[in-house]
Parts: sequence; structure tokens; C-alpha cells
Amino acid sequence: MATFISVPLKKSSEVDLVKPLSKFVTVTYPAGEEQGEYLRSVEELSKLRKNALGRPLDKHESSLEILLRYYDQLCAVEPKFPFSENQLCLTFTWKDAFDKGSLFGGSVKLALASLGYEKTCVLFNAAALASQIASEQNLDNDEGLKAAAKYYQLASGAFGHIKDTVLSALNREPTMDISPETVGTLSLIMLAQAQEVFFLKATSDKMKDAVIAKLANQAADFYGDAFKQCQYKDNLPKYFYFQEVLPVLAAKHCIMQANAELHQSMLSKQKKRFGEEIARLQHAAELVKTVASRYDEYVSVKDLTDKINRALTAAKKDNDFIYHDRVPEVKDLEHIGKAALVKATSITPPLSQKFTDLFEKMVPMAVQQSMSIYGQRKADTVNRLVGTMREATNLCNGVLASLNLPAALEDLSGDSIPQSIAEKARAVVQLGGLQSIEQLIRDLPELLTRNREILDEALKMLNDEETTDNELRTKFNQRWNRTPSGDLYKPLRTEGANFRSILDKAVQADQVVKDRYNTHCEMIALLCKPENELTAAIPSANPTKTLQGSEVVNVLRSQLTQLDEIKKERETMEGEIKAVTFDMSTAFLTALAQDGAINEEALSVTQLDQLYGAYNQRVGASLSTQEQLLGQVQTSHQEFSSLKQSNTEGNQREEVLKKLASAHDSYVEISSNLREGTKFYNDLTEILLKFQNKCSDIVFARKTERDELLKELQQSIAREPSAPNFNVPAYQSTPAAPGGPTPAPRTVFQPQQPEQAKPGPPARPPPPSFTPVAASPMPPNAPATGPPIAGNPPPVAPPSQAQGPPYPTYQGYPGYFQVPMGYNPYGYGQYNMPNMPNMPNNIPYMPYQTTPGQQGYPGAPPAGQPSYPGYPQQPPQQQPYYPQQ
Repeated sequence: MATFISVPLKKSSEVDLVKPLSKFVTVTYPAGEEQGEYLRSVEELSKLRKNALGRPLDKHESSLEILLRYYDQLCAVEPKFPFSENQLCLTFTWKDAFDKGSLFGGSVKLALASLGYEKTCVLFNAAALASQIASEQNLDNDEGLKAAAKYYQLASGAFGHIKDTVLSALNREPTMDISPETVGTLSLIMLAQAQEVFFLKATSDKMKDAVIAKLANQAADFYGDAFKQCQYKDNLPKYFYFQEVLPVLAAKHCIMQANAELHQSMLSKQKKRFGEEIARLQHAAELVKTVASRYDEYVSVKDLTDKINRALTAAKKDNDFIYHDRVPEVKDLEHIGKAALVKATSITPPLSQKFTDLFEKMVPMAVQQSMSIYGQRKADTVNRLVGTMREATNLCNGVLASLNLPAALEDLSGDSIPQSIAEKARAVVQLGGLQSIEQLIRDLPELLTRNREILDEALKMLNDEETTDNELRTKFNQRWNRTPSGDLYKPLRTEGANFRSILDKAVQADQVVKDRYNTHCEMIALLCKPENELTAAIPSANPTKTLQGSEVVNVLRSQLTQLDEIKKERETMEGEIKAVTFDMSTAFLTALAQDGAINEEALSVTQLDQLYGAYNQRVGASLSTQEQLLGQVQTSHQEFSSLKQSNTEGNQREEVLKKLASAHDSYVEISSNLREGTKFYNDLTEILLKFQNKCSDIVFARKTERDELLKELQQSIAREPSAPNFNVPAYQSTPAAPGGPTPAPRTVFQPQQPEQAKPGPPARPPPPSFTPVAASPMPPNAPATGPPIAGNPPPVAPPSQAQGPPYPTYQGYPGYFQVPMGYNPYGYGQYNMPNMPNMPNNIPYMPYQTTPGQQGYPGAPPAGQPSYPGYPQQPPQQQPYYPQQ
């Protein structure tokens, strides 16, 4: 009776985990000890998958432990890698567990770029293996019973978990073995078997009959639910597996119900309800009789039947001779209670007892994304503060250059180079002069072209794959059921358009820098000349030494000194702002653990305010102080200018000195801009290469998926009929019985039907057809066809079973049997007919026995009937042949 159902395992194709995961680790994490540890973990993950799925698994707990450990690792690694079709694309291929396929088409399989699909299939295999391990347990001892109940409940919980999560995990229609209907049915079956194990445990422990009856009745209820689930789902019985399971479930339902009635009858006997005892035993006997008659090949109930029959015989005997209690109807019996001691195991990772996360130190993707956004917010804050200070410094330098300060204070002699101008000239020469800037300007177009080529190549790969996908979708229509490439590539195209916009803006910025360089190129070249040539290029003017000790000059110098201090303070503050660091991963991990989600904006803004709030105040104060000083400088410069003797030479000299000071400031800014532009293009090249690799990976994955889908479509097309059904002409076939072809009967009474013409040679010659003597007497003027052959015995009865292959039947005349053999128009060797052309005479004649009261067969067609072509005619001079009576 102990027949338990187990589930077969799914089979998976090999997947290369090392290459894409290692590539992601290399790109995401800097080279070092941490990256090396993650790369080793990737290797371990690949080995773990091969151990779990790449070899046959024994029906042992150690094999189940490997599967559960791999499932736990998938759950742990899922939030730490961006597994998706358009990011880290890994395509997993699994075959249907129940579909065995055909000779040409192969079994049904599904390939998806989804880690949720891999998790679902691995959990299915864990449940299936748990059912197999449970079915192998020895149920004669407590350890085996406990283990079986444990594994059946685990299998039920795993199948139930798949039922609840498979549609959201796949986002498409799954294969039939992991569909919610199928796994829901399997969960019910496993739960019913676990309840049956508890019934066996209670029976072996000799618990009270009332308890055992309730356990058995609950098991019968579970089996009944599972049977209905199989029976009412149209798609489940298509599997041969479920066609074999259905009778077992029906039998188990009856057996558990019979056990419940048996133990309840014992309880009735204890309560001296002897009529009820007999009624329950009779019901139990009917149930096991049903099982024995319908499902004997699946489940044996001999022992249970003997036990029930013995109890029924004894109960009837006692009741007939002693108690004479009335036996009630089954419908009038009190319902047996139910006791469910089983519960599907909750699937909450980790399921493995010895699980350790291979990527324990790696933060989840949600934290990584939050860290990336926080880093961008921090960079924006730093750039805003630094940019504000630099803009203020450039404004200060521009105002001072327009006022020819401090050169105007230094050039009181009127014929020598001011100290500030000399220092600026030396600074320009040290920075590389014109050659440095011109080289940087020449490098920019090359860097720009390289970045554009990388971006164009990446987008071209997407366009080519999308074109191919659209062509195949047009060709196969609804059969091409994968995600359209146009929808899948939308994020990548948005990212590519953003890169294109960045490059266009960079080109515009480069042009602004070039225009500024062209404006100040002449003065920058003058600063690069030797000191004597620079002195000669600056016009001389009348001396103004009388202003050397004036109060206005001293005030201006004091104000310029204060501005220089502000500039130095800003340089120091800029370094401090750039050096601020804070690890937000701890805060994000804490928020993820507490709330299950991360409010990145609130956490980041709060932390950035704490880090840079003081710097915002200091920058604001610096700008305010500079604005006041510049106002004071302009007022003091007006007084200074009014004291100077105004002449043409002096004005020309002052104008050149202004241009030289402005050229120095422009040179420094242009040089800085060009170096930043070069760094920008080089950094963008790395980003674009990552983008190109991402596009290449997803295109490769899509091509692999496309090849798999094409292969499946070709196999499905090969399984389809090559042409639609059509009506076969009547002369080419004979009607077949509904149950399949059967040999044609040798002797049948059939009414005479007209012959149908058979178009086209060669025509099959029909069998000889004769007119019976009794039905159509011979005309007196009919020509003789042959002498009578004496000693023709009566024909024998036809054989009871057709021999040899089925031959086509031919209709005879009413009242007579057809020739009792398969007709062969060329094989006349069974009859020894002398004087016939081309016929052997050495074959003995087999007499044909007639039945009493039956005429024999005539030797030739009667007069007036046409002869059949191809049938050898008798010589015309011979007398007609009539078989003996």
C-alpha cells in the first residue's frame, strides 16, 4: 500500500558565470585585495552551480544540501549584482521536467535572462529531490517516518512558494512544469503524503483509534483535493506523468478513507455500537474493493482488504448471533473528524544549515546605487563651492587688470617693466607658453573623434541587433515571443543620447576656449619673449615718482594685499572642500535593514548639509568681503588716476600693461580649461568604453537568446504536419475501425455493391465472382466451360482469426461465403487446375469443405455475365465444373 509519488528533476544547460560576473567586478571595484576576493568568489559560485546542476544527484540529504546552498547563494547575490536583460545579462536555459519530447523535436525548454527564473527552477529541483529522498525512506522505523514527513513538508512548501512567486519572477508565461497550476497541485500531493506518513507513524505507535481515524480522514481529504486539482485542470493531464499520478491519487483517497472507516469501526465497537461497526466495515470493504478492481496495477490493497474482511466477518457473526443491532445506512453515519498535523515548510532563506555568503563584504545594488547618487550629489556640492570661489577670483583679477593694478603702482618710473608683469611673464614661460596651449588645442579634436567613434560603434551594435529582431518578429509573428529589442534598449539609447549631448556641449565649450585664445594670443606671445624684448615692446612714459610716497598709493597697496589674502584663503579652502570624505554605506545599509528600502535623497541631503554647511558660510563671507574691497579699490584708483599726469604716451603704456596682465590671467584660465577638457575626454573615453562593453554584452546575450529561440521554433515547425488534412479518395482506402486498423474478416455476409471504376493503370484485378446455382440457374444454351471435377468435398469453416497481414475485402454474392483466404490475383498455386495456361500442375489440390446445405462454388461466370480482365479463362471446349454436394 505504501506507494508514494515523487517528482522528476529539471535539467539545465551550462551557463558561463565567470566571464560576465568577473567583468562586472573588474569594472565596478578598483584593483586591489577587495576586487581579488570578489573574483575568487565568482569562481566559487560557478563551481557551486556545476555541483548543484551539472551532474546527476544522489537521493541523499547531502545532495539536497548542495541545491539549497546554491539557492541561498542566488538569493544573497541577487541584490548585489544588476541582473537584467539590459545590464548584467545571463541567459539560463531549463527543460520541462515532465515533457519527454519527441524523436525529432526534443523536449520543451525555456531560456530567460532572469535570475528569478534560475531561482525558481533551482527551488523546483530542491522540492523534487526532497520528494525523491522522502520516497526512499524506510517507513518501518521512526527515523524514516520523521525524515519522510520532514522532506514532504519541505517539498510542499517549496512548490507552494513557486506558485506564489513564479509569475512575478519571470514576467512572462512559464513552462508547464513550473506554472502555478502544476506546482500548486504538486504542493497538495506532497502535503497529502506527509499527512499519510503521520498516519503511519500513529499506526506504528498504536495510538488511539479515534486519533488514527482523524489522521486518515484528513489524508483522504488532502488526496481528494489533489485529485480534483489534477482532474479539473485541462493542461495537467496532457503530461504522461499526471496521467500516471491520477489513479494513484484516486486509490490513495479511497485507501485513506477505508482506513478511517476501519479505525472508526473499532471505536464504534468499543462504544458497543455494533450496527455502526458493521456499516463502517462494509463501507471500507467497498472502498478497497473499488481500489482492487480499478487501481490494482498501481497500489496493492491485499493486506488491508484481508484485515477489513476479517473484522467484517467477525462483526457480522457476533451481531447475527448475539447483539442483533440494526445496521444503519452509510449516509446516516456520523462524520469522522479530521486532524491536520502537517504544514508546508515556509521558504525563508537561508535554507541550508551551513550557508555562508560568498559575497558577504559586497554591498547590495540598492546601496551601490544610493552611493553612486550620493557621490554625484557630493560632487555637485563641491563643484558649486569651488566654481563659486574661482568665478569670484576671476572677477577680481579682471577688475584689477582693467585698472592696471598692481602694475600701475609698480610703474612709477615709466621706463622699466613692472615687477608684477615680469613675474607673470616668467609664470607663462614656466607653464609652457604658446606651444603648450597649441598642443593641447591640437589634441582635443583627436580625443573628441575617438569618443564619437566609440559611441557610434556602440549604438550601431544596438541598431543592427534591433533590425534583426524586428525582421524575425515580422517573419514569425506571435511565435517570436521575446522582449522586443526596441523596448529593451530604451535605457541604453537614453544613456547614449545623454553622451551625445555631452559631446556636443563639449564641442561648444572647446570653441569658446579657442576663441578666447585667439583674442589674447598676441599678448601671450609677447609675455613669452625675453625680458629685453618685452621691455622694448612696452611704451615708455614720463616718470611719476612724485606719487611714490603718497597716501593714495599706500591705501591701494593695502587694499590689494587684502585681496591677495582672500585669494590665498580660497585656495586653502578649495583644498579642504575637496578633501572632505564620509562613508555613507553604513547609513544606507542600516536604512535598508530597518525599512527594507533606502530614502537616499533625505539621507544624502542631511549628511551633505552637515559636511559642507560651514564651507557655504565661509564662501559667502569671502564673496562679501571681496565685493567691499573691490569697491574701495575702484574709489582709490580714481583718486590715483587723477593725481597722475595725463599724456598720450602714458595712456598707451598703461593700456599695454593692462593687456599683458589680462593675457596672463587668460593664459592661466585657458591652460586650465584645456587640461580639464583633455582630462574630461580621457575620462569620458573610459565611461564610453564601459557603455560599449555593456552594449556588446547585451547584444551578445540577445544573439544567444535569438539562436536558442530559433532552434526551438525550427523544432516546433518540424513537429507540425507538413500539409493540411485532406479527404482521401474512396478507391485508395477502406474505412478503418475507430480503434485502429484490424485484419479483414475472412467470411462476412455483405450485400452486393456495384464495382467502382479505378482510373489509371495498372488496375488491380478483382477476385472471381460466381453466380450461385440456387440463386441464378444456368441457361440451357450456355457454352460449356470445363469438365466437372469429381470428389470435391464440402467447404470447411473459415478460420476463427485472420492470419497474416490484413488484405482488402471483396464482396461476394448473397447467400455464399467469400473465398476463405487472402486474395492474391497472381497466386493460383493453391488450386491444381489442369489445362489452364501458365499454371503449375504439381501443386496438390486443397479440398474445400462445404457446410451442410450449402452449394459449392462455380468454376466460371455464367453466360451473359462479363468476364474479368486478368483472370485466366478456361478452354471453351470443356464442360462446366460444379463442385460436389
